[in-house]
Amino acid sequence: MNQSRSSSQALLRLLQITSPSLPVGAYSYSQGLEWAVEAGWVTDRQTFHQWLKEQLDGLMTLQELPLLQRLYLAQQQSDDSALKYWTEQVVARRETSELRREERHRGRALSALLKSLYNEVQVNSECQMAAYVQFCSAENITLVDAMIGYTYSWLDNQVTAGIKLVPLGQSDGQALLYQLSAEIENAVEIALAVADDDIGYSTPALAMASSLHETQYCRLFRS
Repeated sequence: MNQSRSSSQALLRLLQITSPSLPVGAYSYSQGLEWAVEAGWVTDRQTFHQWLKEQLDGLMTLQELPLLQRLYLAQQQSDDSALKYWTEQVVARRETSELRREERHRGRALSALLKSLYNEVQVNSECQMAAYVQFCSAENITLVDAMIGYTYSWLDNQVTAGIKLVPLGQSDGQALLYQLSAEIENAVEIALAVADDDIGYSTPALAMASSLHETQYCRLFRS
């Protein structure tokens, strides 16, 4: 990729916004993983790797990152109509009520945080991704770095959930994170070439797991 990299200060801001300690409640969501473990779909490091790999190659590369790119460019161009359209697309493409609630809840939490940082600046609170790109644009974080940071944050949260749920040892979790994070740059490169009409990816297993999690008898996570 020949996209420019963020400055050191912007990199520090990216690390802040993607930190697991960011108070937006990411730790309380498993995005269907809790049911996948309950159902026996994910039982060990190998099956967890397959679960994450399918989402990274499909959902993240062909849907999430292209949507983030559109929101970022709309934010850069101060195009309110495009921002509204792509924000609605993000929420509409969440396949279950749990996933839609998560997107909106984390969006409101991140917006509240950004308002405290930027005082009177108006923040998009409709979804997490929209608020995230607003922060990245304001802090001069490049598009490529914003996409890499977003993907790594998702992967880190999923591995953390997997360590608790599968369960995995800390070493296995870190090995998975190391292995899959090496593929993020390639995912971003592919995502940058996805045309508007090609954005989208269906994950039936994830949708089923999230839907069934809504009535799971015993659960630790909100999704």
